[in-house]
Amino acid sequence: MPKPVKQGFPKSRSRVLKPGSDGWETAVLLAERWLATQERVDVLLEQLTPGLPPQERARAQHLFYGVVRWADRLDAALAGLMAKAPRTKVRALLFVAGFEVLEGGAEAAKVIHHAVGQAKTVASAKEAGLINAVGRKLAARLAGKPATLAEAAAHPAWLVARWEKQFGVTATGELLEWNQTPAPVHARWRRSGEAAPDFLAPTKWPGYFEVKAGHWDDVRQLAREGALYLQDPSARLCLELLAPQANETILDACAAPGGKSLAIADAMGTGRLVAFDEPGPRLERLKENLTRARPGVQVALMPGDLRQAGPRFFREFNLPEAYDAVLLDAPCSNTGVMRHRIDVKWRLREGDFARHAAQQFALLRAAARLVREGGRLVYSTCSIEAEENEAVVQRFLQAAGGAWKLERQVLAYPWIDGHDGAGAFLLRKR
Repeated sequence: MPKPVKQGFPKSRSRVLKPGSDGWETAVLLAERWLATQERVDVLLEQLTPGLPPQERARAQHLFYGVVRWADRLDAALAGLMAKAPRTKVRALLFVAGFEVLEGGAEAAKVIHHAVGQAKTVASAKEAGLINAVGRKLAARLAGKPATLAEAAAHPAWLVARWEKQFGVTATGELLEWNQTPAPVHARWRRSGEAAPDFLAPTKWPGYFEVKAGHWDDVRQLAREGALYLQDPSARLCLELLAPQANETILDACAAPGGKSLAIADAMGTGRLVAFDEPGPRLERLKENLTRARPGVQVALMPGDLRQAGPRFFREFNLPEAYDAVLLDAPCSNTGVMRHRIDVKWRLREGDFARHAAQQFALLRAAARLVREGGRLVYSTCSIEAEENEAVVQRFLQAAGGAWKLERQVLAYPWIDGHDGAGAFLLRKR
């Protein structure tokens, strides 16, 4: 992965990113910031101030996401082509042009010609000459065949090797191809009894629709009204196992940003829902989303560390000490959602899986203390790693000494199921 070069972004500008004159220039600005700071791509996009028409904003996101997806391959192709490292802006220009070459939407010569023209405006005439010379060599290198599967798919070699060992070479190839393909946007329709608008295309998953391009203003308005929630169909797996019932008392133990909390409330219709998560910026989104819960469901938001919050903690805040059902959608490596969270692969380290599994086990034990006798607990992740799914559950069951039983489990893999990967486990307290 390209190493960050922290330059040119003083703190006073760190929270705002003004768009360029069009989508292409804005993609360069986003790529420049990412290459310099390695900020999360979703945070960068949220920092982008308004000013671009929707079509140009979509173009900027497409090009920027392409740069992040293919960063390793673009960086490798640039290696050795310049005597000294250029400014980050120039590197970003070459990355955006390189992605366009990889994508193959236009002839390489036209792509480089366009990049040179843009460089004269956003960089300098001298740097435009550098981009002209280097860009043509870059295009030639990108046309060659990479030596390894990891290079071809722009994924860390250690992660590809891990998946080949776990899933086999063929399945790993299909997963890598999935991760490198732009993801469609899905929405869960919340207005029961009312048909979804025509620009939401039905899917094979009931209640979930694909959002087609060209109607984003309408989609945003419907989201603000609470008519829909943007959510991948994989979210339904843990919710189907949880099977919320009317008049139950349910705890969503890692609730932010609130999409699954809303789905629980929708399924209940009436009852009590406590949404719990650690303090942080995502709590604001959780709070906002909970305002859209159905009137018949009494909702409470509680910040805290679940591992330290036993029944007494809940009692002190006048909340139930035991619940009919608890959903623990635990923090994880996110290996099942890399098609959406495109920079995850560059942040992951080999030791992260064991670290996540230890945290997940601790959270699972803490959540179990809050389930009434005979109640149910659903443990879920958006990981496709057995170390974070089956292994955590088996460790929990062994530690519980027969107090819990595993009733059902569902494992989803993107190349098989056609949506994000996930693990979901229904546990029953004896």
